[in-house]
Amino acid sequence: MFWLLAFLAYLMGSLSFAILLSMRAGTPDPRGFGSGNPGASNVMRVAGKRLAVLTLLGDISKGLVPVVIANLAGFNLQQQAWIGLAAVIGHLFPLYFRFRGGKGVATAAGMLLGLSPIAALLAIAAWVTTFRLTRTSSLASLISVPLTIPLLAWLHPTVLMPVSVLSGLIVWRHRSNLRDLFAGRERHF
Repeated sequence: MFWLLAFLAYLMGSLSFAILLSMRAGTPDPRGFGSGNPGASNVMRVAGKRLAVLTLLGDISKGLVPVVIANLAGFNLQQQAWIGLAAVIGHLFPLYFRFRGGKGVATAAGMLLGLSPIAALLAIAAWVTTFRLTRTSSLASLISVPLTIPLLAWLHPTVLMPVSVLSGLIVWRHRSNLRDLFAGRERHF
């Protein structure tokens, strides 16, 4: 049952709300414009606030719903974290869109919300604070998710491995943003 739910979480994570909502609204595919990333930040640049908010809510739900289902099915917290990570991996490498996915931050936020609302609130607060100070979404993302590792290690040590993998994947997906940040070329809002 665990592997079936992890696979279904991956398939759910593979749904790209940025692409699907853009197609439905008749706006450009976000992978071809702005940063080229199918996520809420780029949808904001390409299609506006309304679609960006819907994309954000959809991406958060992709991380949250599998964790909630795993919890209701009686899986322990570590298993819930691995299942949530499968949804994030689906977002990063979506089966339905030639494995060209987003950066996983909103889906990770949904996963964290399901695992530990306190850790999710810390990540959201760090993201909002960093974004308000710098107007740089990628920097806010690079700070917010890894910041949850010490808190989760203290509150729920069994999820340390899947959340560390999650953080590593998010940093890895932002590697071009890191290069741009160090070179002073990163996009700002």
